[in-house]
Amino acid sequence: MKIGVIVYSQTGNSWEVAQNLQEKLLEQGHEVEVEKVEIAGEAAPRAKDVTFTNIPDSSAYDALVFGAPVHAFSLAAPMKLYLEQIDSLQDKKVALFATKGLKFNWTGGNQAVGKMKKICQAKGGTVVGTEIVVWNKARNKKIDELTRKFSVLF
Repeated sequence: MKIGVIVYSQTGNSWEVAQNLQEKLLEQGHEVEVEKVEIAGEAAPRAKDVTFTNIPDSSAYDALVFGAPVHAFSLAAPMKLYLEQIDSLQDKKVALFATKGLKFNWTGGNQAVGKMKKICQAKGGTVVGTEIVVWNKARNKKIDELTRKFSVLF
């Protein structure tokens, strides 16, 4: 199966998770590409508009994983805006992850994943898994858990 792992990563944390996931999915025999959603400059936490410098083509894949950080207790604006501009995810399995710095449940991880899920479902995608990685001392264990969980979804 051809899987696209598409991330927005401002500091490199979401990108690191994506690379770990790519390794695991390749071991499972999938064809996997990791692509970045990139913007010019930086985006305010709830920006309504950004200038994209790289817009991955989600239609090129059989299944997708989207990942992004939490910004100001919500989904990073560039990923929200990227997902909203996708025409269709019809008949595609989709997995989602968010990275965040604060461990408490109320600090935006669930909200970020929930926003991605809502957009993907509205585009016809079937969300088959979600995960949140808190960027603390236990992150490597959580990344391993995410890669194991997501590797059996496709």
